[in-house]
Amino acid sequence: MLSLQKVHKITEILQDRTYQFRGLEWSFEQPRIMGILNLTPDSFYDGGKNTLLSQALRQAEQMIDEGADFIDLGAVSTRPGAQKVDEPTESERLIPVLNELVKQFPALIFSVDTWRKSVAEKAIDAGAAIINDISGGTFDSEMIRYIGSRNIPFVLMHIQGSPENMQAQPIEKDVIIKVRQFFAKQTALLQQAGASQLILDPGIGFGKSLDSNYQLLAGIAQYRIDQLPVLIGISRKSLINKVLNTVPAEALNGSSVLHTISLLNGANILRVHDVKEAVEARKLVMKYQENL
Repeated sequence: MLSLQKVHKITEILQDRTYQFRGLEWSFEQPRIMGILNLTPDSFYDGGKNTLLSQALRQAEQMIDEGADFIDLGAVSTRPGAQKVDEPTESERLIPVLNELVKQFPALIFSVDTWRKSVAEKAIDAGAAIINDISGGTFDSEMIRYIGSRNIPFVLMHIQGSPENMQAQPIEKDVIIKVRQFFAKQTALLQQAGASQLILDPGIGFGKSLDSNYQLLAGIAQYRIDQLPVLIGISRKSLINKVLNTVPAEALNGSSVLHTISLLNGANILRVHDVKEAVEARKLVMKYQENL
């Protein structure tokens, strides 16, 4: 586990890092909570629950009421073995909901989970302020140039393979080294293109073995590049269920435990299905750290 002294040092550095886009501004003086809004029929936990506009708006409003700092909209499932979805379908699922959310909640920061430059551009034009790319800019050759051209806040995630095959040969060894090397390469390309508002995501569950997932959870300080914020997404995932012999619907407690560990190890953003519980974990961790 990262020493608390080092966690505090990183927190102090990140306090001075401000991201801004579309007139919205945010910083990392405290960890941020990103609520997940899946607009897909086949996501591993809540697929099909938010496919109607009314359902999506109701879920978003609940997460806002519970204290979400960001809401991340995804219109394509990236669960292991997920099938490909074409660009028109992704856009048709995403853009009407995003338009309505921005209209109703203009002060909230919306992120869009897509690896397609064309969808990212439509999302930004519709009011999104962050692009969250599971490939870190590697699936679409136009993504990096587009992000850099407008210096759009960008989550670059590491993935081994693609959602269709990522668990066929998951990373078993040297996962920290491989993820750090990927971040070093992609941040350099993005910075050369003009992007400076970057967020790192090690891609827990995306082409890694069970032990490698836990190594990534423990090793945040080892793969952090340029003192950039790190996003951790472990909510209700298989690294919980394989250990506890649970299913995603039963994994709330396990998620809260790992969220707490993530925060103690220096995570700056938690991407979660359950906002209320993540906000509580953040509050308790911050109070604990105040009294050290």
